[in-house]
Amino acid sequence: MTSLHAASPAHGTRRLTVAQALLAFLARQYTERDGRRHRLISATWGIFGHGNVAGLGQALLESGTEMPYFQGRNEQAMVHAAVGYARQSRRLSAHAVTTSIGPGATNLVTGAALATVNRLPVLLLPGDTFATRPADPVLQQLEVPSAGDVSVNDTLRPVSRYFDRVTRPEALIPAALAAMRVLADPAETGAVTLALPQDVQAEAYDWPEEFFAQRVWTVRRPRPDAQELAQAVAAIRAARRPLIVAGGGVRHSEAEKSLRVLAETTGIPVATTQAGKGALRHDHPCDLGGIGHTGTAVADELARAADLVIGVGTRWTDFTTASSTLFQNPDVRFLNLNITAFDAHKMSGQTLLGDARTTLDELTVALRTLGARVEESYQRQYAQGKADWERRVTAAYAAEDPQARPTQTQLLGALDALVTADDIVINAAGSLPGDLHKLWRPRAADQYHVEYGYSCMGYELPAAIGVALAAPGRPVWALVGDGTYLMNPTEIVTAVQENIPIKVVIVQNHGYASIGGLSESVGAERFGTAYRHRSAADRSYTGDPLPVDLAANAASLGLRMIRAKTVGELREALAEVRAAKVPAGVYIETETADTVSGPPPAQAWWDVPVAETATRPSAVKAREEYERHVAARRRHL
Repeated sequence: MTSLHAASPAHGTRRLTVAQALLAFLARQYTERDGRRHRLISATWGIFGHGNVAGLGQALLESGTEMPYFQGRNEQAMVHAAVGYARQSRRLSAHAVTTSIGPGATNLVTGAALATVNRLPVLLLPGDTFATRPADPVLQQLEVPSAGDVSVNDTLRPVSRYFDRVTRPEALIPAALAAMRVLADPAETGAVTLALPQDVQAEAYDWPEEFFAQRVWTVRRPRPDAQELAQAVAAIRAARRPLIVAGGGVRHSEAEKSLRVLAETTGIPVATTQAGKGALRHDHPCDLGGIGHTGTAVADELARAADLVIGVGTRWTDFTTASSTLFQNPDVRFLNLNITAFDAHKMSGQTLLGDARTTLDELTVALRTLGARVEESYQRQYAQGKADWERRVTAAYAAEDPQARPTQTQLLGALDALVTADDIVINAAGSLPGDLHKLWRPRAADQYHVEYGYSCMGYELPAAIGVALAAPGRPVWALVGDGTYLMNPTEIVTAVQENIPIKVVIVQNHGYASIGGLSESVGAERFGTAYRHRSAADRSYTGDPLPVDLAANAASLGLRMIRAKTVGELREALAEVRAAKVPAGVYIETETADTVSGPPPAQAWWDVPVAETATRPSAVKAREEYERHVAARRRHL
């Protein structure tokens, strides 16, 4: 990635405050890939306080339309909105987020971690305490007796890919350039933090005009090393049961077509991580759906027997590897195509460093020339497995009685019957990610948007706003359970204020359903996971459901809400919400899966340690099951 000056302005200076200069600089930064140019920082989110109101707040006022501004309600949510925008923009365009010092700044930490874990760019501009220290301490200042230069913003260091504190005006120039370099680099990107002391923000300086020249940051598509490519071709040709695992890097690189051509050329089946789902359409013959703990039966069956696993743009998380128990062939080897060496070396894999699209194209040419293709018997096996799983999806989606209360999977079935390739579905936490990974039928490369790197409750609503800003005119669905909704509903107000017609589905199941199921499986008996009154007998949370009306709450924030009680009403409500030109939502209380058919069970294990000693029979039994599974774990060396 390089920066180029598009013009050579006349020498001179411009007197601006640090905040004004920063915004003028940001307005002239662009990325370029494949000849297409994108504004690198296209808007700024902000909540103002004494740490940024006179600096960045005043500068945003002066900038007018040069730097669009969005008013947020929660600092963490603003980062989520920015991340949603960046992902939908394939990391070529991003948003900035400004906050005051103190709690406004520390509220950024969760969003920053989410961005960095998912390798998605966001620029954080928290206010900071006085650089000149005219009074010490100031309001909201954290005092550290052993270090005078530490502030609460230092909590952002471990979750940022680049961090700098701008304590002098002239220091902004190298800091801003370094920030852009990291944001635009696909191998380094994530959260970038420029901490801005409030006095420095308002300080004037004579800036060189060259600082404000238009800069274009070229997002490279690095080609693979010739030797690594030849070794990869040899490994694929030698494999009898190869399997591709496609991750989020396929999407970031716009490599979906290249992956499809490789799969069609070689017949190698493709399984997908949460971030990679949609890399192939659900009805493509080579698409096996999700892999790992929340994967499909056919993908996990092939993974257990695969002799070569080709990771394309994946981080190899424990959900994907079933906590290192999935790939059981004693001779299995890994080939990792990744733009980042850190990820390419995981699983002790053979590395193939390079851009996903460029490298897949070169692989395809080489393999086609050599006539490399898997055996027909292997293709028949996974085609049969794919057909069998599709019947299980259809059964989980089916709802024969329109007057019955729907299950969660029947809700997904109703949505599946309604959407087209234009729709985008967003989720992040609870039981829905597992159901979606197993069952959802993606119709477009960018339809499936499940944030599962950090699996952050409260992501969905603000992310939907960010996605809608990046994809105007497309239906954007935020699927939220009651637990997630209660974490972070406030950005509904932002959607209403900006008239961004997000589609919200609030699923009421009276508690943390996903963690409740996990709790039961590890012998914790769903302790503390239900939203219920305390029992009079033992003071546990096993009484009546809480009389919380989430539909009324959402409506009070300005969302147009429709209540649905039955399958038939749900179908009608979803159609009405999809057609709405204003922010709108559906509220549905779902039936529990143990009274009617629910999703297929997990097809692979996930390691959550169980108490080694316990007196309760449930925990003793769970520990026995745990030891049986953990015996299958292996290190791939």
